[in-house]
Amino acid sequence: MVFTDEQLKDFCMSRCYSLDGQTAVVTGGSTGLGLAITRCLVSAGAKVVVLSYESEEQACASLKEFGDKTVFYQFDITDTAHTQEIAGRILREHGPVGILVNNAGNHCKKYIWDMTVEDYVKVLNVHLVGAFALTKAFVPQMKELGRGRILFQASMTSYIGQPMVAGYATAKAGYLGLIHTLTAELAEFGITVNAIAPGWIDTPMFHKAVDNDPPRLAKIMGRIPAKTVGDPMDVGMCAAFLCSDAARYISGTCIPVDGGALIGF
Repeated sequence: MVFTDEQLKDFCMSRCYSLDGQTAVVTGGSTGLGLAITRCLVSAGAKVVVLSYESEEQACASLKEFGDKTVFYQFDITDTAHTQEIAGRILREHGPVGILVNNAGNHCKKYIWDMTVEDYVKVLNVHLVGAFALTKAFVPQMKELGRGRILFQASMTSYIGQPMVAGYATAKAGYLGLIHTLTAELAEFGITVNAIAPGWIDTPMFHKAVDNDPPRLAKIMGRIPAKTVGDPMDVGMCAAFLCSDAARYISGTCIPVDGGALIGF
């Protein structure tokens, strides 16, 4: 089929990037970058099921602006004994899930000589084990649908060394191996698996880290060719793109949203 310029524009805007009729699950989707992802998925037409360990009161206050386009379930992603149960409940109450965004995370900022094995394992359980369990729970129905979009929230620490985040860096680097294997297993079923690696983004966590540390801020800014930190919506828009039909032939990759920081000198 040959499109006119106007037809192509209409096709791309109304279909390629639309998430109308899609149901997405976003872990940690009521705060920080997760909230930006929720906002962008809703704007593209999706209904978003948010999973988070925070209280219903806190989450609903953040999600109020979206009305009935979001729904919240309190769930600890590390409670893998009940992952299948929460996934089944979501499928019963909201129908097929075509999008899963593994965004939940935590930190343990300690040098390795101060970090306990329990500290290390706790971080891995949130980022890797919990995300793996939830992905495993939703994959069978995605195979039945013949379509699926699975995203993982990676990091600059997937690629570069930073002190005091051994568990976090291990988990974020682990996502790269996971998306490669899952792509090899799931691509033939119409399921794409990708990751996003946010750079330095203008969030409360960023300001907490740099506002009272001018040398650290200068070091960060000197590494970013764009000469500015990112906006949370930059990450959200990338997620919406990867979940859309416009990205149907993209799988097994990790997209840095970093203003060029990974190649910055």
